[in-house]
Amino acid sequence: MSDQDAAGLRARLVQAGIDLLTEEGVQALSLREIARRAGVSHGAPRRHFPTHLSLLSAIARQGFADLADTVATHLDDHRTDPRAQLMALGRGYLDFALTHRDMFELMFRHDLLESNHLGLRETSLPLFRTLVDLVSRAQSQSDLPPPVVAGALWSNLHGIAQLWTWGSLQLATGADEVEPLLRAALDAHLGPAGR
Repeated sequence: MSDQDAAGLRARLVQAGIDLLTEEGVQALSLREIARRAGVSHGAPRRHFPTHLSLLSAIARQGFADLADTVATHLDDHRTDPRAQLMALGRGYLDFALTHRDMFELMFRHDLLESNHLGLRETSLPLFRTLVDLVSRAQSQSDLPPPVVAGALWSNLHGIAQLWTWGSLQLATGADEVEPLLRAALDAHLGPAGR
């Protein structure tokens, strides 16, 4: 098999996994079913992905790349104001989480993933570095370093996404959209806008 054929088959296996994930959820991601959907023998994935976890990592890596693209699209409209960029990043993050629920779940299931395999960290960490940069530019006076504030904000965004997906926030707050929650999270971590 040529390198080009091998790369094509790897891409087909990852895409078959993404399709399966979208249609049936994380629990359906077996090597056998991914191989069947890719139109190859059940042993073929092992030639390109030594473990089931390495294939799941490749699928999650595509998710992080798609999340980065979604966030970049949202950021493009707010190039000069770091707080507006943080709102845009938050909107992109929440939009992705709510429209790609199963992928979002897989991306953060470190119990399922080899997080440093196939460049997963290299794909996921740049988004956090963007968040840290925006926090450092938007942050008013704080005794906390920007990475700590960015980590707390990320945790808050992730919690909003997860609790919204489960329906808990709508029930508890009566909110019918996530925008006020996103705004409250930014105010809590950066201080109210305009200060």
